[in-house]
Amino acid sequence: MAETYWLLFVLLISILFIILGTTKLKMHPFIVLLLASYITGAMAGLPIDKIALIIATGFGNIMAYIGIVIVLGTIIGVILEKSNAAIKLAEIVLKLVGKRYPGLAMSIIGYIVSIPVFCDSAFVILSSLKKSLVAKTGKSSVALSIALATGLYATHTFVPPTPGPIAAAGNLGLENQLGLVILFGLVVAVFAMFTGYIWASYIGKKYPNTENIISEIETPTEKIILPSATKSLLPILVPIFLIALRSVATYPTHPFGEGLIFTSLNFIGQPINALLIGFLLSFLLFPKFNKETLTGWIGDGITAAAPILLITGAGGAFGTILKETQIGDTLGNVLATYQLGIFLPFIIAATFKTAQGSSTVALVATSALIAPLLSTIGLDSLYGKVLAVMATGAGAMTISHANDSFFWVVTQFSGMDVKTGYKTQTLATLIQGVSSMIFIYVLTLIFL
Repeated sequence: MAETYWLLFVLLISILFIILGTTKLKMHPFIVLLLASYITGAMAGLPIDKIALIIATGFGNIMAYIGIVIVLGTIIGVILEKSNAAIKLAEIVLKLVGKRYPGLAMSIIGYIVSIPVFCDSAFVILSSLKKSLVAKTGKSSVALSIALATGLYATHTFVPPTPGPIAAAGNLGLENQLGLVILFGLVVAVFAMFTGYIWASYIGKKYPNTENIISEIETPTEKIILPSATKSLLPILVPIFLIALRSVATYPTHPFGEGLIFTSLNFIGQPINALLIGFLLSFLLFPKFNKETLTGWIGDGITAAAPILLITGAGGAFGTILKETQIGDTLGNVLATYQLGIFLPFIIAATFKTAQGSSTVALVATSALIAPLLSTIGLDSLYGKVLAVMATGAGAMTISHANDSFFWVVTQFSGMDVKTGYKTQTLATLIQGVSSMIFIYVLTLIFL
């Protein structure tokens, strides 16, 4: 019993260190997670001479699975941004939805664009389009800002190949079922998107405008050269389609047989191969093949991927340390009496998110923590693991406030003061997270 209490105390110390290190001490999450791994291993009694090897192994294992995928996905996002393909995607949605429902249009635009592009960057890219719609429709700038922000947030926390969800899937052993994670993520993200849209429509009536828009502004699509719709969509849709198709092909019933078709789909649908195809398709967006695009744009993508890789790898190391110390099993035995089930990853991720601000860190750290607990909380099946990723994603969007960079991007580019930001954006993420978790719980009644 004393050993149990000690291991739980060690876990508490490591979690507090991660939270305080990233908030009060302002340390980079990579360093915090790395140091937390050493502290946890040493306090839990692992052999001192083996701790570094265990950490390196955990870091390497997660990188072997998603390292290249994260790099390729980030490069695709940067190319979509620099080629103005992200704005083209927005234009497509506007034509489909129509300017009668600008809030819904902004939500759908955010939902699509945030799959490959980080939500912070995507909001900045699309803010001028949002301002144009405010001017042309007379709708509340707050309503359109929150609709866009919540649409972006939905796929950012639920749908691979966004780094957070894909890292969570890797930590929970779903490297061969990523297509299923994407399918569930797209469905849950649609629910989250509509929840955000409904809240945006409601709160927009209380806060009509926060931006000083004097006259009708030309849309970005009238000022710049945009790529075609096909070229803009291919780098996003093709990889997702190939990964999903592989999941169908590798299903135990083998619907495509076990011959050449199966072999081909199994190969091109592997995440690295699918993202490589998406990356090659993104070359169609290059205005010219020169040093600026082939070296500059791709180099910017690699640079943007570096901190994500480090945080994800350190999270893998932390998870491996927890596994080696048996802390996960100990925590599982204690929590088993509370029967939290699918709500456990949500609660842990929401705690991480609210305390330290980063959704990616919340997804990585929580998935590493709950991996050893899956059998204890009844989520050790295929669908259980997938829904655990979804529950972690719901927690990782709860709550965005002043310690989250996305909060400041939304408020500053929407002309909101902090008080208004808390009443609109922060409450929006709380509502999104909780409602998404309720929806995920309903899914567990169906699939588990």
